[in-house]
Amino acid sequence: MSSTRMWHECPAKEYMAGYPIGTGRLAAMILGTIKPDRIGLNHEWLWRGTNRNRDTENHADMLPRVRELLLAGNYPQGTKLANEAFGGHGGASGRPNRVDPYQPAGDLLIYLNHGEVTEYRRELDLNSGMASVSYVSDGVRYEIQYLAHLVYDLVLVHVTASQPFNGKILLSRVHDPGCLLAFETTPSILAMNGHFHGGISFMVETHLHFSGGAAATDGNAVTWSAARELLAAVNIGTSAKSDPPSLECSTHHLPHADWQKLVREHRGRYSKLWRTCTIRVDLPDCTDPIDRRLENARKGGSDPSLPLLYANFGRYLMIASTANADLPPNLQGKWNEELNPPWQSDYHHDVNLQMNYWPVEPAGMSFAVEPLAKHIERFVPHGRKVARDLYGCRGILLPIQTDPWGRCTPESFGWAVWIGAAPWLAQHLWLHYEYTLDADFLRKRAYPVLKEIAAFYEDYLVADSDGILQIVPSQSPENRFVGGGDMPVSIGVSSTIDVILARQTLRCAIEAARILNVDQDKRAKWFDMVSRLPNLKIGKHGQLQEWNEDFDEVEPGHRHFSHLIGLYPGDELDPDNTPELWQAARVSLERRLAHSGGHTGWSRSWAACLFARLGDSAKAWEHLFHLITDFATDSLLDLHPPRIFQIDGNCGGTAAVFEMLLQSYRGELHFLPALPSAWPSGSAMGIRARGGFTVNMRWRNGSLQSAEIRCNNDNTCVIRHGADLYEVREISGRKVKAEPLGGKLVFNARAGRTYRVMPRLIP
Repeated sequence: MSSTRMWHECPAKEYMAGYPIGTGRLAAMILGTIKPDRIGLNHEWLWRGTNRNRDTENHADMLPRVRELLLAGNYPQGTKLANEAFGGHGGASGRPNRVDPYQPAGDLLIYLNHGEVTEYRRELDLNSGMASVSYVSDGVRYEIQYLAHLVYDLVLVHVTASQPFNGKILLSRVHDPGCLLAFETTPSILAMNGHFHGGISFMVETHLHFSGGAAATDGNAVTWSAARELLAAVNIGTSAKSDPPSLECSTHHLPHADWQKLVREHRGRYSKLWRTCTIRVDLPDCTDPIDRRLENARKGGSDPSLPLLYANFGRYLMIASTANADLPPNLQGKWNEELNPPWQSDYHHDVNLQMNYWPVEPAGMSFAVEPLAKHIERFVPHGRKVARDLYGCRGILLPIQTDPWGRCTPESFGWAVWIGAAPWLAQHLWLHYEYTLDADFLRKRAYPVLKEIAAFYEDYLVADSDGILQIVPSQSPENRFVGGGDMPVSIGVSSTIDVILARQTLRCAIEAARILNVDQDKRAKWFDMVSRLPNLKIGKHGQLQEWNEDFDEVEPGHRHFSHLIGLYPGDELDPDNTPELWQAARVSLERRLAHSGGHTGWSRSWAACLFARLGDSAKAWEHLFHLITDFATDSLLDLHPPRIFQIDGNCGGTAAVFEMLLQSYRGELHFLPALPSAWPSGSAMGIRARGGFTVNMRWRNGSLQSAEIRCNNDNTCVIRHGADLYEVREISGRKVKAEPLGGKLVFNARAGRTYRVMPRLIP
């Protein structure tokens, strides 16, 4: 239970120490406070909406001069002009950006009439997705249960006591001069209507179901006496899609108030999402409260099940963010209490949103890809216009920073001149195909986006005097090199991340077109483009160069590892095919960390993923543990300094755990590539791998004991380092013909069959 449950002996001392619950559409933060019990409410589409129709101007005529300066090595002037032409608002411009901030919907406040409390317990059970608070006051035991119901898409609060109880309940929202509020109250309904000046409208509606007692209105509140049970069903609607908020609310209702039946219905849906994957480690159960476990770990105490709890919590957060969602998780998932949250609680497209999705495919959460696919597709129409306006190119350009409205305007002057957002996001559409082999998704969702990006590259890449196709302007988010000028980010030529993104995206487009048997002429053109992209380089320190020249960095310990994208999450670098670049990437990683890199939660989680990909289990474990002890609240929510909740670190840490247990790059399965020594024996069930494989495996004393592989399509299965280690049998026991090939074990897997991989000699 220590890896699937967290609990506290006191209420949350801050919002970020609460327990998040959510359906994807709705979200709530459970604080467990007393008088009142505060439940913070959110709706995924509740962004102010004042800038939802913003647009760009045509500056494409400035591109030739920007390129002339940068190709001549005049980086300060080229950077300055590039920002003036393509940098947009916000950032270092002195003008406010036009990204709408994600907004709180308000709070549900419950006052129970009792005295001081004892025996307090606040708990989040990841197996059920339910939170609860219980305590005793004046000899009466109270229990409050909180459920983001995945069937009815409502937030439910259930209050009971060992004898009839009295109280008061109301809706409220923090003072906001830019929002007009109006309340409607009856003994069974609380309603709060809001309208942002110049923006959208919203409605918070709570239906109250009492068992016994009597209820009455008291201003904006409902009071009751002698109730045996209270069930509050919270719904929220917005006008984000041009319909009145009441219409959205009317489409979600509670058909009954039988709490036990509601719990069973929810668990039926939740378990289908939660139980796709299970990791167990043979460790003693730790029953301490999570804050005490964290305190002990920070003092150097041993708690090897804590990272597993962290990974399970990351899976839970993705379910709570996407189960019934239109939108992918933003910087704070779906949970925010502030009117002006850091970075508007927006979508950052230069690692943060992507990191949210790193664990999704291996953890068997493919359902979460739909909101991301919708998000990308929502930006395509305006992305075409902005690609023409700013760079005179066909295809699409997505912004580095944005909100949900599908507008691709640059809004972070000094950071925003970057064309890599669309290709990096599109990688997740291709990954979804690689993991599922869903040809229909490839045809209708992934390939159209890849083709748009390839069209952009066709127009954007520029040949130098040697015929090499350069990417210019180019940056390595969000870093600077010495001699690049005084802007926050240096603009140059063919940064390593941009080269890798171009190569990977074009290769994906080629392979997708081949699979779909379309665009043969395009394939030939894209293949030629790939062959003419710049080669990656090794610098004077033996490091993988971050830019086209071997520049010194202004911040050697910069938080981004952008140039290492080919190591993780990509597969451009490989110990067999690119051994020198593989080693250079490790040098880059170690140099950055030696200069205090990894100093944000998401950056530290990326470091853990990179070391796991390198097969360095000790370093991966070290950085994963520091992620938890240095960058987590008392409820394990990830922190960006000074104390800003960002969900990406949670997701990145989850991805690191899966990367330690199974890797599947370039069509090869690699079992336990970075298994931590703290987990000598255990099992993992339902891990997904590229090629349409699902893997169940068990290990003992640090070595694989057995693995079962199931494929949803006919495919060739390649086991890395398997030639001398393993044999393969069908689940019936019949031996399968498996050929050794370059140290690897290769066999033909048939759709729907299960194959058991066993060591030739079990330790």
